[in-house]
Amino acid sequence: MCVALPGLAISTEQGQLTGHGLEGFYRAGRRLLSRCQLRVSGREPLAMQARMTAADQARFVGTLRTTPGVGPDPDVVIERIRQADGIERIIFRSAAVRPLRLPVEVALGTDLADLSAIASGSVGPELSATVHDSGLRWTCPTGNATVTANPPPMDALASAGLLRWELELPPGGTATVELRVRPEGAGPLRTASRTGANPLAQARAAGDDPRVAALMRTSVEDLQSLLLRDPSHPTDTYLAAGAPWRCGMAPAEALAAARMTLPLGTRLAGGTLRTLARTQVTAPGPAQGMIPGPRRDAGPHVPPGCTGVEATLLFPTLLAEARRWGLPEQETAELLPTAERCLAWLRTTVGDSTYLCDPQPVGPVRCETQAHAHRAALLGADLLDAHGRPGAAELRQWAAELRAAFRADFWIEDHAGGRPAAARTPDGRLLPHLGAAAVHLLDTGLLGEGEPAPGLLDRARTEQLARLFESHAMDSGWGLRGLSTKDAGHNAFGHRAGAVRVHETAIAFAGLAAAGHEKEAGGLLRGLLAAAEHFGHRLPEMYAGEQRFDGSAPLPHPAACRPAATAAASGVLLLTALAGIRPDVPGRTVTLRPVRGAPLGEIGFTGLRIAGAPFSVRVGRLGIAMVEEAADGLQLGA
Repeated sequence: MCVALPGLAISTEQGQLTGHGLEGFYRAGRRLLSRCQLRVSGREPLAMQARMTAADQARFVGTLRTTPGVGPDPDVVIERIRQADGIERIIFRSAAVRPLRLPVEVALGTDLADLSAIASGSVGPELSATVHDSGLRWTCPTGNATVTANPPPMDALASAGLLRWELELPPGGTATVELRVRPEGAGPLRTASRTGANPLAQARAAGDDPRVAALMRTSVEDLQSLLLRDPSHPTDTYLAAGAPWRCGMAPAEALAAARMTLPLGTRLAGGTLRTLARTQVTAPGPAQGMIPGPRRDAGPHVPPGCTGVEATLLFPTLLAEARRWGLPEQETAELLPTAERCLAWLRTTVGDSTYLCDPQPVGPVRCETQAHAHRAALLGADLLDAHGRPGAAELRQWAAELRAAFRADFWIEDHAGGRPAAARTPDGRLLPHLGAAAVHLLDTGLLGEGEPAPGLLDRARTEQLARLFESHAMDSGWGLRGLSTKDAGHNAFGHRAGAVRVHETAIAFAGLAAAGHEKEAGGLLRGLLAAAEHFGHRLPEMYAGEQRFDGSAPLPHPAACRPAATAAASGVLLLTALAGIRPDVPGRTVTLRPVRGAPLGEIGFTGLRIAGAPFSVRVGRLGIAMVEEAADGLQLGA
């Protein structure tokens, strides 16, 4: 899958586009070309290799024997370079000792179907083509597409959808045919990462473990491929949720991914926050101050939750932490009123009670929602104080009350040491199911001077949660399951009932490492790195929570996006958490708390960004960190 949104190119490993399933070139959710089948001398090339060469480009290699009676060796190598922007280059290389004349034909077709129609299986037949310029054209009431060829074909047969060439190759010679697929009249695809609006630093990682370099490089490339621009404010970029199914804005996931990628700079955070600030509900009513978001399935034991609640709580959290990483004060001040309205919605909605239910007004009290709300209150109070705004003391007081109540009400004691409740129902029952949503209890947020905010769990219960995450019931060996194997309703493919959701495992690793539980964190780190290697370091948003054993591989999930914003951002979080980077740009310090024991040996990062300037750090095999490059005036914290 080649991705450079709004462009996609989806292929099988054979390289031929046959029109089956999802195959084809896409732009903005419409399939422009579904069939592109190459034949040389009347035969299909023998497929030999298919590889991704970048997030937006794949290379397919095939061979052909055109000279009879000369043994088994092919004398023509055919290379197809397919790009998400709708360009395909077909390169013919001759290894023959005599000149070759190659009859080449490409069969083209399309249904101009929307991705949603393809996903639901309601695709119509192929459309009739007409000859257009140096290629073919298709049209329907809702759109059109053209394929143009260079060099122009000798023949273009609209009725069969065929383009034909006669190529002359001298001994050892090459020839190239280039196809361009696009809507009629449209120019070249202009992606956010190629127009000067790329907000992500080109960070690199290197170390004793060779996987870290590949994971960082692929994660950054995947993030760049998912960048979109706000149409009304093109300088503001944000991340689409994932390809192919979710190529648009998902507010909670966009905010979460921007937060995990703060080590790559604050420009993505700023663009995401400004884009979502323009969607905030301002009309009087119960939703005033919310960032809207759709409902989301939450597994077999609780009803769907509202991602708008999560997004509303993530907004002030991301703004506060982006300021610590160096978001300019002017941008912070411009976004502060939106954050204040988010915090006002939180306090108004909670009212005289302690807990925040989700969805409003009568949904369950979810464990993870309380973690998001507690973090938003503490980091939001920090933000208000920094700008001389009222309300910080009230937020801190409520957070303290929530912390005390949660510790008293939300812990279920049992013979194994207890566990946090997944939720409390409206009638007061605690749901004892253990799932990966509990990782958010470990994600407490960053305050000033490199200090983490207090969490909802005390030290002893954090240690117990670490033990639970280390158990085989939760840790599949490839990452944390969405639901424990011991709980009713477990399904290894259930996206919130047992599948491994990559960002939850990355958050758990970072949280456990920060809390000093390196042993349990190290197991999750090794599992996720092993899974990444099996997926070519392009992590999907989720995969099956089947137990790992010798010789096994993680099972892909049929509905997972790959690449996905939160999964690609998780690669950045997973690796940079090893260095324990905790900046406080307003205080002109950066504190380093590397993971003790250096679980991957020596590791170094270059091209990160703090305070808008390059930041490089290296952690040695003894777990000692050293800053190698930083902004002027930035001091190492205690």
